[in-house]
Amino acid sequence: MITQEQLEKLEARYQELEGLLASYEAISDKEQYNKYAKELSDLREPVSLFRQYRKLLKEIEDLEIVSKEKHDKEFTELAEKEKHDLKEKKADLEGRLKKILTGEDKDASRDLIMEIRQGTGGDEAGLFAADLYRMYTRYAVKNGWSVEPMSSSTNEAGGIKEVIFSVKGKDVYRRLRYESGVHRVQRVPTTEAQGRIHTSTATVVVFVEPQEVDLTIEPKDLRIDTYRSSGPGGQHMQKTDSAVRITHIPTGLVVACQDERSQLKNKTKAMRILAARIMDARREEESKKISSQRRSQIGSGDRSEKIRTYNFPDRRVTDHRINFTSHRLEEVLEGDLDELSDALIEAAAKE
Repeated sequence: MITQEQLEKLEARYQELEGLLASYEAISDKEQYNKYAKELSDLREPVSLFRQYRKLLKEIEDLEIVSKEKHDKEFTELAEKEKHDLKEKKADLEGRLKKILTGEDKDASRDLIMEIRQGTGGDEAGLFAADLYRMYTRYAVKNGWSVEPMSSSTNEAGGIKEVIFSVKGKDVYRRLRYESGVHRVQRVPTTEAQGRIHTSTATVVVFVEPQEVDLTIEPKDLRIDTYRSSGPGGQHMQKTDSAVRITHIPTGLVVACQDERSQLKNKTKAMRILAARIMDARREEESKKISSQRRSQIGSGDRSEKIRTYNFPDRRVTDHRINFTSHRLEEVLEGDLDELSDALIEAAAKE
């Protein structure tokens, strides 16, 4: 149970941080400044909700005092209705505060970066990876989210070896956070003359897109190489070293971007992907410290875990983590993912 005293302590810390960020010591120490800024950013929403909650309590209290003093029937009825509305708002604010402070909604509104790679199954796996990319982009369009391609490479059959893209919008992370893992398809490939069913896989990874206050990447920890990208020929042939490869020396993480013709744009996108991967690695390290009893299986994000099967002969999609099956395969691949997403969110809430 969250108490008034706990909320007041959060507000006091918020005010203290505002003062610390304005101090010379914090301004002159970038690492310390970012640490304070991150903490302030995390507290901003709960403190704002608490201030609304406190104001609401005062309004309810004032209304009850006035109601006792007035004996007019019409006024009393209006006061009771207003009191009822205020109490509904109070319950809503209490619920939102609880969710935020228990970590339930911590990342719900965050933007994300998704990565899809072909797995086992050769060219067919690449075609399946392309189907998944199309499925997620269509789902984004249906929800009014924006999708920004960041990096991609294709195979000879027109499928995707790897694609990285960002998704921005309301409830993006809440809806897509459980997509990380191995996706499996069972179908007859177009190249199969005998009509035999093949099984192929693709891997999906979902990263929270870091904000500036989430982490600091020191320039001294980076090695940046430029090279000529292997883009289309003819009039679009690359004549400059616009492709960028960035290595984060402490972790050994490497990101390369070559889709843009501008070296600066490729570097900016590569840095965004690198930051997301660094933050994801840190989160994974933290999650290992949590006991296996407390760690949610749905949200474990294990890259090697087979999470879902798309079976074409039976027209079904099965999510193995929650034993959920839908016989709406075509609709799902067209981007109608709400049924699956709702089931995963509900299962995670129960856990």
